[in-house]
Amino acid sequence: MVGLLAVAVVSASSFFGQAQTPRPKFETFEVATIKLVPSDTKRGRYIKMQGTHRFVENDYTLKLLIAAAYNLNSEAISGGPAWINSDHYDILAVTPGEVQPTRDEQMAMLRSLLADRFKLSFRRQQKEFSVYALEVAKSGPKLKPSTAGPEEPVVMGPGQVFPQRILLPARNATMKDFTSLLQRAILDRPVVDRTGLTGRYDFELEWAPDESQFGGDVPAASATAPSLPLFSAMQQELGLKLEPTKAPIDALVVDAVERPSEN
Repeated sequence: MVGLLAVAVVSASSFFGQAQTPRPKFETFEVATIKLVPSDTKRGRYIKMQGTHRFVENDYTLKLLIAAAYNLNSEAISGGPAWINSDHYDILAVTPGEVQPTRDEQMAMLRSLLADRFKLSFRRQQKEFSVYALEVAKSGPKLKPSTAGPEEPVVMGPGQVFPQRILLPARNATMKDFTSLLQRAILDRPVVDRTGLTGRYDFELEWAPDESQFGGDVPAASATAPSLPLFSAMQQELGLKLEPTKAPIDALVVDAVERPSEN
């Protein structure tokens, strides 16, 4: 089950010693293989880098790939044929250059792959959604300023999924990074940052999952779980809260898409 949370995390990389290495533009993968696969939660669902050049995506639907590539909650994506939410794909790709791409660079190459191999075209549309607003709790934030250097990457995870609890560490993370993670892979609706916090932080969040999280792929904890539910844990451990509200979101409407050839 550990791999399920890897879907959500921002990929970490070892950037130390790479400061003098010219960074490529990371516009496209050098080569990419796409394979239609049966969905199997036991294999885990994730996007991550394996080493410097190997980009690996496991058990995603096209809708989830679009959500990851464009930093959206899947609820903010509409249109397209039914198979974009039922066909599952593995992707194995090679990245260019001599350094490992950041998550933003990985997603830029994924966007190019979606346009090239899936022939994805879409339009943006403002829509009002039920969202969660991430806010500072009345007790005030309990976040520690990051001890990471300015050259170090953002790390959110890899998380660990245990029976009855989930452990998510973060390093050098902004509230934008945290909000992105929450809406892309953990919660069932978009999340907007209303904390007003602009720093970078190191923290660890532990909670007991429920059926509204991870698209139902992580079993809900029992009522006797030793960890707090997510909303309570966030207030107690981080001094933050999630408030349900409505807000306009820049949604994505799929106009055209094709199943890719496998190669």
